[in-house]
Amino acid sequence: MLNSSSSPGPLDLLVSNTSSTPTGGAAAAMPKDSFSNALTKNIMAMMVWLTLSIINGSMVHTFLRHSHFYENPRYIMFICMVINDALQLSLVTTLYVVSYIFRKIHASICCLLVMMAVLTTRSTPLILAGMALERYISICFPLHYCQICTVPRSLLLICIILILTATPPLTDLLITIVKEPPSFFHTSIFCDHTLLFRDRSIYYKNCVFDGTYLSFVALTLLYTYCKIMLTARAASMGLASIKRARNTVMLHGLQLLLCLLAFVVPTLQAALISIFPGLSLEIRYVFFLLVYIIPRFLSPVIYGFRDEKFRKYWTRYLACQSHSNSRVRPALQRGNLWIK
Repeated sequence: MLNSSSSPGPLDLLVSNTSSTPTGGAAAAMPKDSFSNALTKNIMAMMVWLTLSIINGSMVHTFLRHSHFYENPRYIMFICMVINDALQLSLVTTLYVVSYIFRKIHASICCLLVMMAVLTTRSTPLILAGMALERYISICFPLHYCQICTVPRSLLLICIILILTATPPLTDLLITIVKEPPSFFHTSIFCDHTLLFRDRSIYYKNCVFDGTYLSFVALTLLYTYCKIMLTARAASMGLASIKRARNTVMLHGLQLLLCLLAFVVPTLQAALISIFPGLSLEIRYVFFLLVYIIPRFLSPVIYGFRDEKFRKYWTRYLACQSHSNSRVRPALQRGNLWIK
């Protein structure tokens, strides 16, 4: 039975089209989206997903084509962020579209999608902390950078991040297996975190975990930013690189604030829906874009456009792709004329 005191989780924004949704455990009447509105929203979500997938795919391809990128810890952490963003965007878009096409899906499939979405959502702040530490070491300890920041240590850090972020959803699954009957995973449910992991202890456990690791990330970003600022004031040369590092850490802080929205917005969303029940679907859609879509544009901006070295190779790859496409079209046209 669903606990009546369950609170919304970070993935509850994906519940957008149901005629009844759990708010505080009680079923609240919600209007259904019209077919035209649902089609428009899903097309927009798919177009954004396709655009960002092309951008992220071109970045990954550029990274893999040049060995000096995957031999540099900075770019290894960056491409890890890009891949994580791509996976998260694909998962939340899938959950969003599935919520419109199928009212209910198999609980085991929902479990896999939700656990992967939670893992990628929680990985982002920790990757941000790792990237900020790399910038801090490069500016404050430049002579020891090559000894501290190595490729094996970067890969080890990524593995630790994956283990830490995989622990909460795995424990959610174990608690659910213990608390729920075996037949639960063979039923069809509306795919939502609070409907899948219903035990109250899961909510308290996740609150403790999220509070602890988000505080750690925030303190890490604040510490690295302050140390880089102090180094900039004391330095007599190389201020341009220090300024770029400071701005990068500031953008990481902005990314962290946007990540925090995934944990704060569900409560704000529930309050707004209670005040404006007739606009519930529009409120959910706006928050879905604000929390899950817009932050995914920041990673390409921070490193894809701002980093001169990566931008040079990335734009060269994009130019080659457009040039090859322009050469293919006339060849196809000549072939069609020859056939005629």
